Amino acid sequence: MHIDTVSNGGTTLPVLRLDRAPDLGRAETTAELRAVVEARLAEHGGLLIRGLGLPDIDAFHRTVTRFGHPVLASYRGGDTPRSAVAEGVFTSTEYPARFEISLHNEMSYAHAWPSRLFFHCVVAAESGGATPVCDGRALLADLPEAVRERYTGRGVTYRQHLHGGLGLGKSWQSTYETDDRAVVEKFLAEAEAEYEWTAEGGLRVSQHRPGVRPHQDSGEPVWFNQADQWHLSNLPDAEAELMRSVVDRIDDLPHWVTYGDGREIPDRDLDEVRLAMARNKVAVPWRPGDVMVVDNMRMLHGREAFTGARKVVVSMT
Repeated sequence: MHIDTVSNGGTTLPVLRLDRAPDLGRAETTAELRAVVEARLAEHGGLLIRGLGLPDIDAFHRTVTRFGHPVLASYRGGDTPRSAVAEGVFTSTEYPARFEISLHNEMSYAHAWPSRLFFHCVVAAESGGATPVCDGRALLADLPEAVRERYTGRGVTYRQHLHGGLGLGKSWQSTYETDDRAVVEKFLAEAEAEYEWTAEGGLRVSQHRPGVRPHQDSGEPVWFNQADQWHLSNLPDAEAELMRSVVDRIDDLPHWVTYGDGREIPDRDLDEVRLAMARNKVAVPWRPGDVMVVDNMRMLHGREAFTGARKVVVSMT
């Protein structure tokens, strides 16, 4: 086995290259690989593994379960469109190939979020399509002090307008994987979210979350929010203008975001965040069979635009 590193700014992604496919049915082999993964996650927040020799998605799922963490079987409450392809295995975000998906921490808007993400490349794109990553500590440190203080002190409020079957974005039925309003209300109450049903059968949800959190293991402060991704300015200009043209007010957008005190997030603050992301982003092109493990609190991830076929699946623990 050989380990190289790819770095940019304050982000380092180790790349583990295996000389031959390991026998993951042997407890000793799994323990050895798990020790390597855990050490690199603790040091860098992520690891790309090449040469595992996984023949199919079921083998990928079995490999994830051998790491000893419960695999999430549901994406209930998730904002992005994705589909289950096997037990505990989902498609990566189903978003048009011509658009990139900005860097973010998975479900940082939620009351609970996955700790680890396991990505598996089944089919690599003809061009583009990498899953870039960015160290949340480096991003936070690279922000101007005033911007960092606003996110730290005010937090972020995520606002959703989920239609009841016809409209922009996802429906509340799809988001919460049920047609039962009582089930939705119980979920939102446990998530400490504010909500109201609309006369048109839709649902408005508001969730106030920190913009910066202490890491669950180290206690270090890390960037942990998706404010720039939920903001209208994250869309390409044409799509943003179309969105503005079809809603009467900003709260009618499928999702919107403000600082936690309700004040709008200025474009200049969002620009500083995106610049810091770019200065600390690492993107390694996928190869078929690759597996990348990401500490979701430590490391942001995204997706490059791409051409051709691409199939990357994900398990969350």
